[in-house]
Amino acid sequence: MNSANDRKAHEKTYGAFIDMLKWVIPLLAVITAVIVVMISG
Repeated sequence: MNSANDRKAHEKTYGAFIDMLKWVIPLLAVITAVIVVMISG
């Protein structure tokens, strides 16, 4: 069912997704912290 080409495409897409998450999660944490400080201040 899955050919080697599909596997390579999947690994490339998954790798790009994980790389994106490495930047997005800390960015969201910083934005959330700033908003919490603004609300509490």
